[in-house]
Amino acid sequence: MSAKFNKVSGTVDYNPAAPDATKASVDIEIASFDLGDPEYNKEVLKKDWFNAPQFPKASFVSTSIKTGASGSMTATGNLTIKGKTQAVTFPVKISKEGTATTFDGSLPIHRLAYNIGEGDWADTSMVADEVVIKFHVVVAP
Repeated sequence: MSAKFNKVSGTVDYNPAAPDATKASVDIEIASFDLGDPEYNKEVLKKDWFNAPQFPKASFVSTSIKTGASGSMTATGNLTIKGKTQAVTFPVKISKEGTATTFDGSLPIHRLAYNIGEGDWADTSMVADEVVIKFHVVVAP
């Protein structure tokens, strides 16, 4: 099953001449989560899942970004979801799209480490603990 967040904002400070100086900060509006069904959308905003009333945003703030081989980077930073912050590291692919620069990647996380799916929903036989956050960020010059 796939879902998406419809409201994401942030900044990426990227200079191709000095890629290791890249910085990124992203905020995600939890209430914009869309599973494709209005009833499911309401359910995941409740306390046992994302608890959107108490934690309306998730965020990622980079702490270091290192250049890798052939248009890739490794990003390290702090991911905060539902009031829990964890250090994460993940690969990022960089490419050009016209005059814009795109950053694509995926970050596997364990939802239970962020208390996503509490109570009966902590049972990983119904919803897997590992979920993958995929992203495609387009940065205009």
